[in-house]
Amino acid sequence: MNFPIASLRRRALLGSALAGIALGGSLGVAQPAFAQAAAYPNKPIRFIVPYPPGGGTDIVARMLAQKMSQSMGQQVIVENKPGASTIIGTDMVAKSAPDGYTLGLITDSHAINPTFFPKLPYDSVKDFAPVSQLVFVPLVMVANPKLGVKTLPEFIALAKKQPGKINYASIGNGTPHQLAMEWVKSLAGIQVTHIPYKGVAPATADVVAGQVDVMFTGTSSAVPYVRDGRLLALAVSSAKRQPALPDTPSVAEAALPEYDFMTWYGTAVAAGTPPEIVARLSREIAAALNQPDVKQRLATLGVEGAPSTPEQFTAFMRKETESLARMVRITGVKAD
Repeated sequence: MNFPIASLRRRALLGSALAGIALGGSLGVAQPAFAQAAAYPNKPIRFIVPYPPGGGTDIVARMLAQKMSQSMGQQVIVENKPGASTIIGTDMVAKSAPDGYTLGLITDSHAINPTFFPKLPYDSVKDFAPVSQLVFVPLVMVANPKLGVKTLPEFIALAKKQPGKINYASIGNGTPHQLAMEWVKSLAGIQVTHIPYKGVAPATADVVAGQVDVMFTGTSSAVPYVRDGRLLALAVSSAKRQPALPDTPSVAEAALPEYDFMTWYGTAVAAGTPPEIVARLSREIAAALNQPDVKQRLATLGVEGAPSTPEQFTAFMRKETESLARMVRITGVKAD
């Protein structure tokens, strides 16, 4: 990640400029970076979400955008740019002007994509300045009732009896949702067929309709269908049970002790964005996520707020990239 390097370069340039002022005896030399940060924001901010409307990412982004619009005095406008395992929307952020007026939502797909897709149109590290983590998101494995299983052990037993005949949906090739199921397959020694979709909504719709048997999805997407009986919750991906689904065991508790998987959302801007603006965005995000009504709404969705500084989020993403790359190697999963 070149954010610290870029910051040092800017400081070095600033030092040279100040030295020039001292030598020239002039106090009238403009400081564009400081002026830019002082005036920020003076126009609307685009918030690029590389997922379709209606899923957990979109819900969290729009809630955050509303709060930031109020506190920053400028509209923060969510733009959904789904496709290609988040690559389309993320590329827009990478190639945007480094001025803080294009904010991008990123998830652990951002950390996985370099392993799945070696020819990305951007560098996942060098082309971005991390701003803040947003939330941790446990996934839940849900099944259509017609499959005839009510627990994870029953699902594993059925899959062993019918290798390759059960299918599962994901929100796309190379996504954390695919990796979550592939890890179950690897640990349980079962064969289940992958059916990729272009987002949470169409994948969930087909599982509800019985076109696909099972899937891992965010708790916010699953809970309404579980509560009305259209889907059965077999297990949650986190190490512990979740308040939104207190009667649903974790994968580790139910069958596979080694299993522990949580997705996450965060934000980033283009590399080269002035650090003062990055820090301002990070503070605004933290303030929004810490508001009582936002905390309550996140809890209802089954996600956990996790705001961080740019430096903390940079370190977190570095570790996640390494961890997820190891998981990809262990499972042998490929982005079809």
